[in-house]
Amino acid sequence: MKITAIRPYLKKLPLTKPYTIAYGTFSDVELVFLEIELANGIVGLGSASPSEEVVGETPKQTLLNLQSTYFQALIGRDVRHFRQIIFEVAQQYPQLPGTLAAVDIALHDAFGKLLGIPVVDFYGRKIQSLPTSVTIGIKGVQETLEEAKGYYDLGFKVIKVKTGLNLEEDIERILKLEEIYRQSMSIRVDANQGYTIDDLKTFIAKTQTTKLELIEQPLPVGQENELLELNPLTRSTLAADECLHDAKAALVLSSEPKPFGIFNIKMMKCGGLLGAFEIANIAQQADIKLFWGCNDESIVSITAALHAAFACPNTRYIDLDGSFDLAEDLVTGGFILENGEMRIGDGIGFGCAPLS
Repeated sequence: MKITAIRPYLKKLPLTKPYTIAYGTFSDVELVFLEIELANGIVGLGSASPSEEVVGETPKQTLLNLQSTYFQALIGRDVRHFRQIIFEVAQQYPQLPGTLAAVDIALHDAFGKLLGIPVVDFYGRKIQSLPTSVTIGIKGVQETLEEAKGYYDLGFKVIKVKTGLNLEEDIERILKLEEIYRQSMSIRVDANQGYTIDDLKTFIAKTQTTKLELIEQPLPVGQENELLELNPLTRSTLAADECLHDAKAALVLSSEPKPFGIFNIKMMKCGGLLGAFEIANIAQQADIKLFWGCNDESIVSITAALHAAFACPNTRYIDLDGSFDLAEDLVTGGFILENGEMRIGDGIGFGCAPLS
């Protein structure tokens, strides 16, 4: 079935509330959307939300790439050759994962709709559902507790706390959360490269009585070898994020002695499902668990990440809350969320429908 039209566009969408992480505060997000239409009228939907701080690509750059004559030249290609098309795009736009993710997701969606099945079933569904964490940005102790209570009241069972600006306050926040929610919610931490190795050792020592599930990217990119000062059991609870962009990085990080026991895969770092599966396969051979994360994103790309995650047997954690804080989106459907548990909806492709 041939591609007959390719339509990219950019939307700035407000967040319901601003949030702060170790390297900035954000109140809205620019998202790129991509429609790939087939000769029979099927439309595959893709979306991208690249983080310039992490991958060096902006949404505006992504849009310009997708508007290029190169992409218009894909009109007439057969969507059944989607893997080859994604390979060619990756060669044309190396190190631009936002561009690749938009195309990868839209082509997967169109192909799944053409087959009449969810994308996850094309690859083989290994997991039916998992609880997602919801994220609390960097804020004071009382504000953290109030936000955690709000999530608890909504039925969420896992929270992820952003840290990395004030070590002592970080420790106090975690201890207070543990005191209140020890029996009812799991806690994860994301330092966003905000600690030194000594900070991390102090944080671990002061929170060792808690049941922290994991700590994400505690040190700046390039300092991964310093994590080898920690014992293997501790390192097994650390998750690579900003230092893990692609399969090449996964190979380095999976070599013994491993600095991380968990890989955080984000579509906007690795360029979509095919790039994600390359990382996932390397992790599986190295006995590394998978933790699927996101930026602020549309339901479109969040659902695509959920399909990829549930096709991988070594997936253990998801943090796919990126669409929850959007004040508006352009689609509905995709995933089902009940009491903090996410599962894939019944639709074909990724099952997302444009809002009327």
